[in-house]
Amino acid sequence: MRRSIATVSLSGTLEEKLRAAAAAGFDGVEIFENDLVAAPVPPREVRAMAADLGLGIDLYQPFRDFEGVGDAQLERNLRRAEAKFELMLELGTDTMLVCSNASEAAIGDDARAAAQLHRLAEAASPYGVRIAYEALAWGRHVDDYRHSWRIASEADHPCLGVCLDSFHILSKRDDPAGIRDIPGEKIFFLQLADAPYMAMDLLQWSRHYRCFPGQGGFDLTAFTRNVLEAGYTGPLSLEVFNDVFRASDPHRTAADALRSLSVLEDALGRERAAERVAEGPGADG
Repeated sequence: MRRSIATVSLSGTLEEKLRAAAAAGFDGVEIFENDLVAAPVPPREVRAMAADLGLGIDLYQPFRDFEGVGDAQLERNLRRAEAKFELMLELGTDTMLVCSNASEAAIGDDARAAAQLHRLAEAASPYGVRIAYEALAWGRHVDDYRHSWRIASEADHPCLGVCLDSFHILSKRDDPAGIRDIPGEKIFFLQLADAPYMAMDLLQWSRHYRCFPGQGGFDLTAFTRNVLEAGYTGPLSLEVFNDVFRASDPHRTAADALRSLSVLEDALGRERAAERVAEGPGADG
């Protein structure tokens, strides 16, 4: 499968991050907005730089606090989104991550959230942009993947799907088996991160102590298997917020990151091979 990494996972300038990801052997990157804002070159030059390195830009993120707002705020949010879509055309990416609203002012009304996300997806459509809606573990009203999928399903727009993030699901010890109930074509993006189990605030845990697959306590093999069994065919992407990684050599971190994905893929392959043996001759049809 395609392998990607979020630029927030690496240290350095955006150019240094892209070069490290390419040297390690990644196929693509998620561009974290802060990295793009800090870059001394416009989005079209970032696009050209990535292309020259053999990297695709798989996701632009994050777009925050969009849904569950009053009507006047919705119009302001839609104008904000239009500016992002224009930027994404220059950047050469077609998927934007929208986090569930974490503001205390957010309105807990699923029908309102669905209607507003439909408006967002409708606005994204002429730009060829897809909206990947993600349930933050600390979202004000939407904080688990089942809820985000119910809202996305109710919104019912071809440009709207969900993003599944292993940290937001497994940090709350949620059962990932329900992921298999989501149509694979509506899982627009997958973000993977491990973490040691810690008794602390979810936001602080997420922002400082994520790690690469196999370095923490999460069962990422089972998690990823559920996503693949749902029919997901997009990138396996690493989104790891970690203070140590962001202070380390980006080339070494990127190499470690790609190795972690290889180990995860090997574990998934061994599971499938064991299943075939258990099923006996003729298991492949």
